[in-house]
Amino acid sequence: MYVNMIQSAIRWRMYSPVAVRSTSHGPHQHPRSHPHPVSVSESPHLYHLAMVLRNGPSKPIPRCSNPDLKKYKNLQKNFKRRLRASYSKFADLQDESLICGRDYVYSVGCEGIYRRDWRQKEAELLLDLEQCCPGGEDGGERGEWAVQRVRVSPSERHLAATMKSSHREQARCVVVKQADAATQKDLSKILFTLHNVFSFEWANDEVLFYTTQEGLRCSRVFRLDLNSPAAIPRPVFEDTQPDVFVEVALSRDGRILTINSSSKTDSEVWLINVTTPTLEPLLVQRRLPGLMYHVEHWRDGLVILANTGPGQEYQVLKAPLSGPSLGSWVPVYTPCPEVTLKDMEVVGEHCVLTTREASGGLALTVVPLASPLGGFSLPLPLWACSCESQIPGPADPRHALQLVLSSPAHPQEHFSFQPMDRLLLSRPEREGTPPERGRGGEHVTKRLEVQSQDGTRVPVTLFHSVAAGCLQRAPLLLHVYGAYGRDLNMHFSPESRLLLDLGWVLAYCHIRGGGELGLSWHRQARMKGKRAGVEDLRACLLQLHARGISSPSRSAINASSAGAVPVGALCNTDPHLVRAVTLQAPFVDVLGTMMDGSRPLTVEEREEWGDPTADPQHRLAIASYCPLHNITPQCYPSMLLTAYSEDGRVSLDGVVQYAERVQQAVHTHFTALHGAECERAPRVVLNVQPGADHFGPNHFDLVLEESALQMAFLYTELGLDSPRRRS
Repeated sequence: MYVNMIQSAIRWRMYSPVAVRSTSHGPHQHPRSHPHPVSVSESPHLYHLAMVLRNGPSKPIPRCSNPDLKKYKNLQKNFKRRLRASYSKFADLQDESLICGRDYVYSVGCEGIYRRDWRQKEAELLLDLEQCCPGGEDGGERGEWAVQRVRVSPSERHLAATMKSSHREQARCVVVKQADAATQKDLSKILFTLHNVFSFEWANDEVLFYTTQEGLRCSRVFRLDLNSPAAIPRPVFEDTQPDVFVEVALSRDGRILTINSSSKTDSEVWLINVTTPTLEPLLVQRRLPGLMYHVEHWRDGLVILANTGPGQEYQVLKAPLSGPSLGSWVPVYTPCPEVTLKDMEVVGEHCVLTTREASGGLALTVVPLASPLGGFSLPLPLWACSCESQIPGPADPRHALQLVLSSPAHPQEHFSFQPMDRLLLSRPEREGTPPERGRGGEHVTKRLEVQSQDGTRVPVTLFHSVAAGCLQRAPLLLHVYGAYGRDLNMHFSPESRLLLDLGWVLAYCHIRGGGELGLSWHRQARMKGKRAGVEDLRACLLQLHARGISSPSRSAINASSAGAVPVGALCNTDPHLVRAVTLQAPFVDVLGTMMDGSRPLTVEEREEWGDPTADPQHRLAIASYCPLHNITPQCYPSMLLTAYSEDGRVSLDGVVQYAERVQQAVHTHFTALHGAECERAPRVVLNVQPGADHFGPNHFDLVLEESALQMAFLYTELGLDSPRRRS
């Protein structure tokens, strides 16, 4: 059970309602001790700035105080117990990370990677994290390492896996020769350890392709041939453009390996036939400004998802392998304007698309590739807000698509979709799993629309368990992101389920800048259009309150990374709309970051935010909304800012500077009142965690501590009664 709880914490880490993470390549995508204040002293101005540190800061930072920190800690212990119970409740749900081979089933545990013979019940430890990542290496401990990705070679002779420490962005890849399944004469052993590996795939049993990460960029592809006498990695591909990111991927049928070189606005794909992996890669279509495309293999041709449709939206096309360039692309399926393509898989003779329908719900749209006019659409369950397809293992059937559906309120459920038979089958849960764990309970899911300042209709997904007549008194936690064309994360997490069970309303605001309504939804809030996302967020709050859903004094916002930009901008213009804000790894200094080309990823990020050094209009636009540069004396919402000392994407200095400026602004505001009766003073807590990168800690206990502190902060600042302890 504890093994499952730890893996659940790692798996759900990025999906927490109080710790939502970006998975973009942009910047605005473990110590054991308990948090403690640097110092404690009274402030004469009713305002307190706290720095909660673990084992001290990594660099000198201001001494700050918060006499209420003890109160947070007491509540934090309460919520930590509840969160542990919530994780335990859902720990036995099926693990989508299982890999089914012909001889073994592979899984990830707290000690490393396990494998189990199909004929046996007991699993053996195949790859020990302690052996690969001994304690103290990289300044970390074994418990802070986590398995990130696993790939098994086609005949299961070899296995490759990446492990990552929370202390650094780069991962190491271990190549393992497996013991013979029949004779078991030889023990499994590590053949190679490759450093700074990001993506990797087996072309065949002996040849591994992988990309290396330098800083925060991947630009090179290497080939490791285990059959060659020296077995030295050979360079295969390099893209020197500073704004691109290079990855390798394997087609679903395992016949083609793709090298994908993508920027924020265009892409280029190269092909490697797995039967001739030493030959030069074949270019599909050279990079063109504004052209983004993704490639899958089918028969002797390609199925391409490209933004060549009306309005530069995605459509599906086919092309021959003999001449795959743009001139040979033939449209197969173009969605109607109110339907958005979210994902594509080629399953046997069918192209299976995950689509977002006009109603806001998800569906599977199936296009028979041999006769595209015979397609059909299958709506997914109304509660489904997230649909993920699973990478097939060596033994998985190729005619079926394995899906994992979930929502913030509904634990993941596994389905098998068979497009030939038009069947969506629910896979049985593990024996002994209580049936209520696979349901959303009594929680209500609603899809709403609000009207933004310019008349644009903005989708909002709402979850609650309280009766409709009690919604106005319920606390509201609103989630937002709105950048890079990425959808707001709506996977299940035990944290979100706990808040719903405690009577909270959760609102997910799909503002412009994200990808919920297609590429145009992103384009409307890029560069000079970024303020549109701020206006969307403002409209969401105003109209939710107007519809009788909570009130400003009982409302809070959560965001992470680039999601902090619209939240910080709103706090500067309309601080009265919410009482509290929780931000993780917040990107708050947009102007300073985009002005400094020496910072990691700044050149790449200018495609999203604009280039203030080259375009005065871009500078004016950024300066108009940048959270750090628009702070003014007023009563801000209470803030919990969680930053990570090893974050290479968001500067700790910028977060500290933001907290100090808010402190000074509130101090000036309350000083000007000269003791007159006024609203309750806000508090700002700056929670700096040394040793963690942009995505936070890996260690289960630290994950619980961080989430529990955020919940304690929300309850305290919204003036809510703490949940009663279970008898």
